[in-house]
Amino acid sequence: MPATPPDLPDTQQAQLDWDAHGQPLSRQYDDVYFSYENGLEESRYVFLANNDLPARFAALNAGEQLLIGETGFGTGLNFLSAWQLFEQQAPAGARLHFVSVEKYPLGQHDLQRALALWPELAPFAQALLEQYVALHAGFQRLLFAGGRISLTLLIGDALELLPQLDARIDAWFLDGFAPAKNPDLWTPELFAELARLSAPGASFGTFSSAGVVRRALKQAGFQVKRTPGLGKKWEVLKGQFIGEPPPPGKPWFARPTFQPAARRALVIGAGLAGCATAASLAARGWQVSLLERHGAIAAEASGNPQGVLYLKLSAHGTTLSRLIVSGFGHTRRLLERLQKGSDWDNCGVLQLAFDDKEAKRQAQLNSAFSDDLLLSLDQAAAERIAQVALPAGGLFYPQAGWVHPPALCRLLSQHPNIRVLLHQEALELRREGADWQAWNDGQLLASAAVAVLAGAAEIKRFPYSAELPLKRIRGQISCLPVTPQSAVLGTVVCAEGYIAPPRLGEHTLGASFDFNSDDLSLNSAEHASNLELLEDISSDLAERLGISQYSPEQLEGRAAFRCTSPDYLPIVGPLADLEAFNLAYAVLGKDARQVPDTPCPWLDGLYVNSGHGSRGLITAPLSGELIAAWLNNEPLPLPREVAEACHPNRFALRKLIRNS
Repeated sequence: MPATPPDLPDTQQAQLDWDAHGQPLSRQYDDVYFSYENGLEESRYVFLANNDLPARFAALNAGEQLLIGETGFGTGLNFLSAWQLFEQQAPAGARLHFVSVEKYPLGQHDLQRALALWPELAPFAQALLEQYVALHAGFQRLLFAGGRISLTLLIGDALELLPQLDARIDAWFLDGFAPAKNPDLWTPELFAELARLSAPGASFGTFSSAGVVRRALKQAGFQVKRTPGLGKKWEVLKGQFIGEPPPPGKPWFARPTFQPAARRALVIGAGLAGCATAASLAARGWQVSLLERHGAIAAEASGNPQGVLYLKLSAHGTTLSRLIVSGFGHTRRLLERLQKGSDWDNCGVLQLAFDDKEAKRQAQLNSAFSDDLLLSLDQAAAERIAQVALPAGGLFYPQAGWVHPPALCRLLSQHPNIRVLLHQEALELRREGADWQAWNDGQLLASAAVAVLAGAAEIKRFPYSAELPLKRIRGQISCLPVTPQSAVLGTVVCAEGYIAPPRLGEHTLGASFDFNSDDLSLNSAEHASNLELLEDISSDLAERLGISQYSPEQLEGRAAFRCTSPDYLPIVGPLADLEAFNLAYAVLGKDARQVPDTPCPWLDGLYVNSGHGSRGLITAPLSGELIAAWLNNEPLPLPREVAEACHPNRFALRKLIRNS
């Protein structure tokens, strides 16, 4: 694997050996993943029983949740046994969140082989294997059982990733390899992080009873008790957190404490951001009214026939790169539920090194990321994958491809808890009592305790979000009929523009960028520009498509507005009262280092999910999970720093500080 810069997680797959009994052993740590005698029974005893999970699961009420944290995901045995117990004991409306860190994740083949040792877990193991794709460094969110079970995998070093986690853990599974084999996972620094993340009274269980572990746990604020082990293990540890809660952080990024009496929400805008937000809330038992001003969902920027899962990354671990890698994995796993061929295709994406600057950028990326995410290909290898002649090699993203965005929107919106309201344009948003109300002239369209504004730049019509710096950018795609010669195109190919393999007899190519036009009529000049982009991608493919026979006026296509922010990050999160915000934190204008203890003046129950630009396929679905996590007091699916960088309050903060 290539060298990794210090500001990116250093990860690689687990290297396994298999003994004569078919048991996996870690080559990195020279240790077993579970007991030879009965690993499943020991997992149930040490982690489930010693955390009193059978009784705690059974005591949950509908709408309640329990959060488990784990050090060392390994083969997933503990997760699957906890999931099985949860299904047996918990009421139907309860939810389980499982957060686990793993520096060396197993490859899918190894995971399948290891889990085959436990036939009674087969239904749960199969569900895990189906979602075990696109697991790259950083935070990765996996959903099971219709969203009732969530797994957040932190892929990388525990001491790098746990400090980025925003969660309150109820029970800990401390299951790294033995301290003698893996001392880095049993340090005072790690236990201090566990204490920071622990809810009051959080319990723990661990195989290790080493003195260094007992002392470090006590020092971090845990009460520790030795208890008899199982089988050949003399004793194990259990206990609970009795220390002090962590000090509050910056109040403008704190979680709003508003909890509505009824779990009802209205979402304005049924594009990808709105459908994703509605789906994430509906999976948690919310009754959602999804308002769309057009006669169908995905009628604007989310309505193109093909969208590309294009990962525009940085080699320096930027906030945007971390968001993209996490969002790509989440979207990629969602696509497994769609019809392959007509709704999506994981044909890969090839980004050509079309000039020296791009070639240099790609060389840096190739050094920064593992080859399961991207591969550097010379011209001959790129042409073998694309099946057409190309002007250069480039970077190939093997797990990416294209998707039909309306199909993804339909998948997300088809939940029994979602009521789609078409031809319902919210022109006004009012707060009446405990509810937000969407109005069109004198007609009340919907009301709920929570409202999410997901209508791209149109949300600036509401006074609460009018100051958000959202900008519309016109984009036009062109559609060309497939020919017998062009049908061989094997992957999406990108340079300054892109072209996708055919879907339902057509190739999609584009797309233009116009920062000044408000006209969505098809423009022959932009069709001509798209054809020029195609020539730059592959003159061979242009010839195969016979573009010389078309005049731009003849082409079919589609135009829509992208919506973006000045820093190219989406705007996702709770909204504050801007005037009250400026008064509460005016001191920042004099000293930006101050952290006033004044609570943020939130607009209770009002959230935004917008500004995804041309990356909406990758960032919007995970942003729906982020909003649901804030509303339900769950672990955030992104590093806290990334969530704060996407927060609506960032703009008000910058303005206060800049004007000082």
